[in-house]
Amino acid sequence: MQKRILGKTGLEVSALGYGCMGLDFSYGHKLSKDDGIILIRQAVDLGVTFFDTAEVYGPFTNEKMVGDALRPVRERVVIATKFGFNIVDGKMAGLNSRPEHIKQVADASLKRLGIEQIDLFYQHRVDPDVPIEDVAGAVKELIAAGKVKHFGMSEPSAATARRAHAVQPIAALQNEYSLWTRGVETNGVLELCEELGIGLVPYSPLGKGFLTGAMSKDTKLGQGDFRAMLPRFTPEAMAHNQALVDLLKQIGIEKDATPAQIALAWLLAKKPWIVPIPGTTRLNRLKENLGAANIALTADDVTRIENAAAAIQIEGDRYPAQLQAMVGR
Repeated sequence: MQKRILGKTGLEVSALGYGCMGLDFSYGHKLSKDDGIILIRQAVDLGVTFFDTAEVYGPFTNEKMVGDALRPVRERVVIATKFGFNIVDGKMAGLNSRPEHIKQVADASLKRLGIEQIDLFYQHRVDPDVPIEDVAGAVKELIAAGKVKHFGMSEPSAATARRAHAVQPIAALQNEYSLWTRGVETNGVLELCEELGIGLVPYSPLGKGFLTGAMSKDTKLGQGDFRAMLPRFTPEAMAHNQALVDLLKQIGIEKDATPAQIALAWLLAKKPWIVPIPGTTRLNRLKENLGAANIALTADDVTRIENAAAAIQIEGDRYPAQLQAMVGR
């Protein structure tokens, strides 16, 4: 597996990471803890060194699974987790990035993961009630204490990230980025990463499964699958957006690759400091995703893909209003 450096902080990770959320959270189906541990360790054997979790996934169960899986290979992997939600009685109850809460979350995450230092600690969503300088300052103190190695943010505005970076250098921003969610190209985030030397970690790089080609307007989402609340996953939107999958399939035929591999290879070709973190619960899909690292798209390939994609008007917002309001602050 090729390696990449996230930002100027020297954080080296595999070119493709592993988003662990879906192993037991959000998609209406979950692996047992034992099966999740097996799959995570298979990812390590296949060369993945970058694993992403969060306290809110479960809540808490995902961190325990990831920690149990990775402790035996701790020296070979980078573990990222997140703070920023208020969790009450096992449910999200708003945001909370008060400095004292951040420090409590760090201690709790370290305990669940069973490790001595969090490699990358993201603010999960910007809390408008807490100055971002205070948030960055709290993480700076955790770094000084040896509990955290690197600071990250998920879905901030470019302006907010710049202010945080001035207090504590940011190693990586985690934003949704894929061929059907390209906001970072126009909202200043991509330019900020280039300017300040910050890595970009695209989550949902396969469009929450849609860009793999495994879904259609006839796909029935199971109970508890959060995609059922997303505007892009109505049958009508999926029927319309199938044109983008058809484009990926067409290019995949030419490159002897799957639609998922083309979608990931496109991201990898954009910048050398972009590290997508696709997730899956299946070994065959894991292998397929990692195969994208071996597909070299030329600049002409990238331009062609983008020109073709630009002609396809994506139907449906990526989030309903209440979730969209939490990004880009």
